[in-house]
Amino acid sequence: MKPSRLPDVGTSIFTVMSALAQEHQAINLSQGFPDFPIDPEIIELVHRFMKDGHNQYAPMAGALPLREAIAGMIAKSYERELDPVNEVLVTAGATEGLYASIAAFVHPGDEVIIFDPSYDSYDPAIRLNGGIPIRIKLTFPDFRIDWEQLEHALSPRTRMIIINSPHNPSGAVMSNEDMQRLATVVLSRDLILLSDEVYDRLIFDGHAHQSVLKYPELRRNTLAVFSFGKTFHATGWKVGFVAGDASLLAEVRKTHQFIVFSVHTPTQLALAEYLRQPLRYEQLGNFYQKKRDFFLGQMQGSRFTPLACSGSYFQLMSYRNISDLPDVDMARWLTTTHKVAAIPVSVFYQDGTDNRVLRFCFAKQEQTLEKACAVLRAI
Repeated sequence: MKPSRLPDVGTSIFTVMSALAQEHQAINLSQGFPDFPIDPEIIELVHRFMKDGHNQYAPMAGALPLREAIAGMIAKSYERELDPVNEVLVTAGATEGLYASIAAFVHPGDEVIIFDPSYDSYDPAIRLNGGIPIRIKLTFPDFRIDWEQLEHALSPRTRMIIINSPHNPSGAVMSNEDMQRLATVVLSRDLILLSDEVYDRLIFDGHAHQSVLKYPELRRNTLAVFSFGKTFHATGWKVGFVAGDASLLAEVRKTHQFIVFSVHTPTQLALAEYLRQPLRYEQLGNFYQKKRDFFLGQMQGSRFTPLACSGSYFQLMSYRNISDLPDVDMARWLTTTHKVAAIPVSVFYQDGTDNRVLRFCFAKQEQTLEKACAVLRAI
């Protein structure tokens, strides 16, 4: 038998910690999914479209009503006019959108720059397509791009740069200045900029999301990936989309066609109708900022120290005042002994950099957070 194409990839830490939480009946603040219900109206819409007979394949690129609704949402939010036919692609979640985008442009031997700590799907997707991940560490504790390191990492083989804002796991957000500097790098070398924007609606404290779609000069070099699962608290539905210039999307459609072909039809049609009311997504930042603030308020008096969080639904906490344990051991101890599960941030680094920080998901009901924080304050 030939060796594995991903010999160093095992079960993800998210699955491991959720299983451990279940085994020990711990409060699960590890995996990033809400524990509260989604809007019953969207469930009724899916049911209605099923009953109305919309149960066969959707068009490969996505149901046109949804693509038109997405184009309207992007125009309203980011002042970018998209052609819904050629510049929007509905995908089976953001992970498939990311994979299809990488597969479309990364050739064997191409280098792709990613910033650690990074989401765990980037690296394997690059390697499965013959690419070489080039990892650059974001600065700690503010998780900013080290521009000098980026310049040193660029080479004639660099094909793509992947960014993520709001950032998982840190909650950091990129500024307009960051985007301008990145544009200079991308355009001077004619690179592809793949932007993971799944938490674009989850942004706090008056910050504005700096989508790559807002920058006309980057139009022909950028793809942006989004997630309805994150936006509407329905992570199990696995519906997302990729947006970008028609010439780029044409290539992504080719790979998407042979990965999943199309996405669940009644869900697409339900989302198209649901998007007609912009307040359903425009108020999401306020909704999650209240949850973040509630979580931080509940953690006052604990020996955990919060790091700055301006977006996503994750809060990093340093435990340096509590223990010298490595973060993987700390996360296991917290789960098995104190019955609260979190994610060790070292797993987001290729080299296992350990800053003694854990990631907590605050996309939970207040009673869940209150119960978990009471435990954490007592440690």
